[in-house]
Formats: sequence, structure tokens, C-alpha cells
Amino acid sequence: MLPEELSTDLTSLVGGADRTSIVTEMLVGVDGNVKQSDIYPARLHNYAKLSYEAVGAWLDGQGAMPPEVARVPKMEEQIRLQFEAAKHLRELRRVNGALELETIQATPVVDHTGKVTGLAQVQHNSARDIIENFMIAANVAMAEFLKVNGVTSLRRVVRTPEHWPRIVEIAHGFGEELPAQPNSRALADFMARRKKADPLHFPDLSLSIVKLLGPGEYTVQTPNAESDGHFGLAVHDYTHSTAPNRRYADLVTQRLVKATVRKASVPYSETELREIAAHCTEREDAARKVERKMRKVAAAVLLGNRIGDEFEAIITGVTPKGTFARLISPVADGLVRRGEQGLRVGDKVRVRLLSTEPERGFIDFARID
Repeated sequence: MLPEELSTDLTSLVGGADRTSIVTEMLVGVDGNVKQSDIYPARLHNYAKLSYEAVGAWLDGQGAMPPEVARVPKMEEQIRLQFEAAKHLRELRRVNGALELETIQATPVVDHTGKVTGLAQVQHNSARDIIENFMIAANVAMAEFLKVNGVTSLRRVVRTPEHWPRIVEIAHGFGEELPAQPNSRALADFMARRKKADPLHFPDLSLSIVKLLGPGEYTVQTPNAESDGHFGLAVHDYTHSTAPNRRYADLVTQRLVKATVRKASVPYSETELREIAAHCTEREDAARKVERKMRKVAAAVLLGNRIGDEFEAIITGVTPKGTFARLISPVADGLVRRGEQGLRVGDKVRVRLLSTEPERGFIDFARID
């Protein structure tokens, strides 16, 4: 993340301000295909700063039109057009095998004294869906733009999952069969059926699949080499470019794009890009561990007075270090200290809370037979 003054102000599209930007312009057909795209610099004026929650509630019929939308001429028309375009983009990706996963993201809720009072879950809605689909399309367009112009660039890849046999076993447990070899379209169709059949427990299944797919990584793509692609998104050419004020890989991609637009020399050699890719992957892994640790600390504080209580949980990891589970509610991760033998990722179990150690973020469970 850049310094706050840069990330939240000078490089952010704040309401009522002008900003120099790199625009990715795409013509999206009703079939979801991007008919053409262009990338160019421009000066933009942001007429309204909108929130995911307010716009999402409005689009999903659960709230009134936000006043920021109502007071700007043609803003409603623009957002509804974006909504339709996003649906077309999402449907095409679904047909091509993109996975629609719904994992639970919990953030600590604290009162005015700093005491943890709960764990809030980020709710997906139509506003988030618009931005998600536009960001994916823009990242694909950026990758293709650099490829067409013969520029060596960073790519974001999720490789074919090594743990596919376990995914097949999970599907079999629901009475469904997946191909013996990894197939994103077959997995996407299976997940769509499960979401329709059991939306309440779909986040639990999604979490298991995410764990088995494995994390993404940054690689370097030379102009004529074959791309590893992104298994989960079912796209061949993909990079990270839409958040240059908080991810270094995106900033590097933006610099490559700006140099290409100006027809200037690219600012990085292939060797430097490989070093950056390795560094960004390592730092992302480290950041993910810190975030996970702080969520555990908050959860351990919250559960400190519930020793002995029983909870429904899902197994999220089986490693040499131990077997890990996540409570369904409240969303908290911990180690299964007793009765963990034979458990596998994706198993649903009932556990008893044995102890918490907030200073270390430790939460211990015992499996209840």
C-alpha cells in the first residue's frame, strides 16, 4: 500500500475531483464478448463517490436510490447500463468455466474503547459484482494490450490444481461426478448446482474448493510464450492492473502500459520483472499470513468467554502442523486438538471450544463424535 495521502487521495478517484488516469475502454456485446478495447490516458472528473452497500441495496431492490445517484443527471442510466454489461461479462465467463465462489470474509468490529464486539461479514451484492466483472475484463484487456504490442509483462496465474482428486471426492460426496482430469467448466457447473441446491452452506463448500485450488502467483509472460492462464477465472491472458495505489504488481503493469502508450522504452528488463514477480508473490503470501493472524487474534478475544461451547465447523486445512477448522458462526479459525484423526478438507464437523490464547491468536477445538 502506498502512503495514505497517496492511496486514499492523490491517486484515488475521490468525489468531485479531477484525476489523471489510464482508461480502459471496452465495447461489450450482449453475448458478453468484448468486441474491441482501447487503452489511453485521460483526465477524469468523478461526479459522485458511491458505496457498495448503498448502491448494492438499491440495485438488489432492498433500498432506495442513493441521493448521490439521484442528484447527478443520467447517473442512474449509467449505473443500470453498467449493471447490464457486468451481467453479460459474468455470464460469458460462467459459460467458459469461471468459478463463482462465495467465501466468507470477516473483519473485527470494535467499540469506542477498542474492544472486539463481533466479526462482521462482507456481503456480496450487485454493486460489488459490477466492479468485480469490470476489473476482470480490464485486467484481461491490459494483458492482451501488452501482448499485442510485444511487451514482456507480469501475469497473475492460478495453475491447474494439484489437488483435483480431492475436489472430485468432494463432488462425489454430493452424488455428483467430475472428470478425472481438471476441468474448470465441469467444476463451475457443479458449484452452480450446489449454490442453487444449498445456498446456506455454499460458502463452506467454496472455502474448501479455494483451499484445494491453491493460491495465485505472479509470473513473467514473454510475447511469444504460452500463458499458464487463470484456472479459477477461466481466462487465458490475465494480469493485475486495476489497483496501482495498493498493489505493487499493478503499479508495475501500469508503468509498462504507460510506456507502451507513449511508444517509449519499457522501464523493466525481463530479469527485473522476474525478480519483481517473485518478490510480489512472496510479499502477498506474507501479507496473507499477517491478515490471517490478526483475524485469529480478534476471534480469540471474542471467544474468550465461551470456553466449553459447541459449534458447527468446516475443516479448512490438514497439514503436518495440524488440522484446522473454521466455525460457521461466528467466523473463526482454530486448531482441532482432539479427535482430528481422519479428517479431511471439506469435512463438516461439530467441535467444542477448548481454549483461546489471544496474544498468539490461538483457538483450540475438540471434535465431537
